[in-house]
Amino acid sequence: MIVGERLITYINSLDTGNSPFLEEIEAEANRGHVPVIRKETQQFLKLLLAMNCPKTILEIGTATGFSALLMEASNPVSCHITTIENYEKRIPIAKANFLRAGKENVIELLEGDASQVMKGLGGPYDFIFMDAAKGQYIHFLSEALRLLGPGGVLVADNVLQDGDIIESRFAVTRRNRTIHKRMRDYLYEITHMESLTTSILPIGDGVTVSVKERNGE
Repeated sequence: MIVGERLITYINSLDTGNSPFLEEIEAEANRGHVPVIRKETQQFLKLLLAMNCPKTILEIGTATGFSALLMEASNPVSCHITTIENYEKRIPIAKANFLRAGKENVIELLEGDASQVMKGLGGPYDFIFMDAAKGQYIHFLSEALRLLGPGGVLVADNVLQDGDIIESRFAVTRRNRTIHKRMRDYLYEITHMESLTTSILPIGDGVTVSVKERNGE
């Protein structure tokens, strides 16, 4: 945990929660041991949506559809969400959840490897939420930037790896070293791109927020 557990517990105690339907979807995911964005990250995502009111959203990593449904419900304006999932076992669950919510015409699920699927998309998107395989963020970046419109917002979740990101690669377990290096590469890239203004925040397991420069600026 990046921020002290007592502090996070207090912050989350102030959370007013989501709709009963979203609470049910989250509970189902938890029972199935499917990762769901943390409570404090959910609140931050709601804030970003309220500030930016994106009409087109791209999500990389659908899981069971909770975060896509959360974004649709939290966005003050009508929007269309395109979400990409590669794990075959989770795709029918996400589709069923979109159908249960009556959002199958608002949220479009594309199946396959995001790095390949994104190449077939035209964009532009006002808001991109990246919450997929952490070792792939660096490989998703170029296509994400191509698809992100001027002034668009790119958010990536779980970037600090429970604090391990600051450790030497030799202090990280051998099986996690590739992910560790690739995430460090990702963080370096997005903080050094002239076309992006980026902040790294210790919310949840770490979130980056990047805003793409507007045309002519």
